[in-house]
Amino acid sequence: MREALTSLHQHTSPAVPEIGQVLELLEIAWEHRRDTLSTAPLSPAQTRVMYIIEREPGVNLSTLGRRLSAAAPSITRLCDRLQAAGFVRRTPRPEDRREMQLELTDVGIAHLHAIRNRREEVLHQAMSRMTPDAQNALATGLIALCDAVSTSGQDIGHRASA
Repeated sequence: MREALTSLHQHTSPAVPEIGQVLELLEIAWEHRRDTLSTAPLSPAQTRVMYIIEREPGVNLSTLGRRLSAAAPSITRLCDRLQAAGFVRRTPRPEDRREMQLELTDVGIAHLHAIRNRREEVLHQAMSRMTPDAQNALATGLIALCDAVSTSGQDIGHRASA
């Protein structure tokens, strides 16, 4: 597979095809273990909203819309559903009571923890077959990749725990 990727695309970094392959393998793993790795009862979009609210407590709807590159009505509907399910609460911002801020409820926090725990268990099982040096190299590389993506203005998710 690596040869096919590199023959189609020339990259400045030799790691780009390998990272792409890891993403493909993760997609396959997620599909095969949908029951374990699912974000249910929430959609992936609702879960992304919750990750942003967790990372930026008190975020407002317009900022959330910019983070997701989504229109205001879509963001409002997503948050309405999350609030109705008990995962998110809206409260007036103390500085300007006309503006609403978003926070996770205890139920929302617990749901994100449960998602992470299930995913970490699957990753732990896979990584247990790696040497400690390979695990450390992977962790170092992933931290550097997340930092590079974050500083380029792209948002791939919650760096520390998503």
